[in-house]
Amino acid sequence: MSDDKTETLNKLPLDSWHRRLGARMVPFAGYEMPVQFEGVMAEHLWTRDNAGLFDVSHMGQVQLDGEGAADALEAIVPGNISALGAGKIRYTLLLAQDGGILDDLMVTNTGRNLYLVVNGATKHDDIAYFEAQLPSDVTLSHMEDSALLALQGPKAAEALAKLNISPMQPDWPVPTDLYFMEAGPFMWGDIPLGISRSGYTGEDGFEISVPAEHAEKLAAALCALEEIKPIGLGARDSLRLEAGLPLYGHDMDAHVLPVEANLNFALSKARREEGNFAGAERVLAQYPDRAEKKRVGLFVDGRQPVREGASVVDTDGNAIGAVTSGGFSPTLQKPIAMAYVPTALAETGTEITVEQRGKAIPCTVADMPFVPHNYHRKPKL
Repeated sequence: MSDDKTETLNKLPLDSWHRRLGARMVPFAGYEMPVQFEGVMAEHLWTRDNAGLFDVSHMGQVQLDGEGAADALEAIVPGNISALGAGKIRYTLLLAQDGGILDDLMVTNTGRNLYLVVNGATKHDDIAYFEAQLPSDVTLSHMEDSALLALQGPKAAEALAKLNISPMQPDWPVPTDLYFMEAGPFMWGDIPLGISRSGYTGEDGFEISVPAEHAEKLAAALCALEEIKPIGLGARDSLRLEAGLPLYGHDMDAHVLPVEANLNFALSKARREEGNFAGAERVLAQYPDRAEKKRVGLFVDGRQPVREGASVVDTDGNAIGAVTSGGFSPTLQKPIAMAYVPTALAETGTEITVEQRGKAIPCTVADMPFVPHNYHRKPKL
């Protein structure tokens, strides 16, 4: 990477900290970001067995204030936001007026406002879209002075408990008493933190919003614990692939509808019945199983991974789909992928062929997630 290119990239609040730890930095979503510290394979397996700390400060953090914020947001997302209780989180989709997916995002009802986390590569476009679509009595604030850290892995909770983080108000639980898709305001000494029990690896874990000026202090305190190591983008990508989680701009984009993306769960029942979100007519015309194509998981024969852009082909070699994510699974010790295929071929166990660099590679449609999720869910009564 040239110096000129480097100068055009934004730096994370933890940029110098990453470099001191020996991170290899790469351009991603307009930022210089750590792709690895020790090595992708080692970092991936460490996170599956222990706990890894990811710097995801490139993501967009947004607050929506105003009495009608939830109802207004529902005009452009298909999630049931108005029914979201305080301290609860919902995954949803930002939809264009034709129903195409502009982004996927997490929405938290903080009890005071709505807190949104959107993808880093799309955040400025998302914010412009919000500002164009939301009414004037809903105020949008871009939290540009906040960093975002993700602590992921089976030992994340026991490690986080060692920092003595306390709830901001006495009726809230401590962070380790949160369940998956719950959040709250906390204090670490005199530093305010927003903590959710969520993440992008399929493992139990937390996402922590912290004032950027205190991000290094928090990161250093976490990585001083024996359970935690810093982890880069490379392992984040392989972990989310094993978890069957789509990456915006790769596994879905504005040309893809929710049912095609295999995201039916994001279409809340109440919202389907109302049918009053952006692109609802076109989206619901495909629900639940009437899309012509579908995102599926693939097990790849052999040891050579198939990569994004490789074609799914029919028996005559004609392209009928495409791989959108692919790589070697460190946990399963074999290559896996995601692809769009005709719905008639989307059933688990179906044998398909991927063509990559002129070579035909046999694959089998697989259930996702490839590696079972390990979320800390609330017991069902």
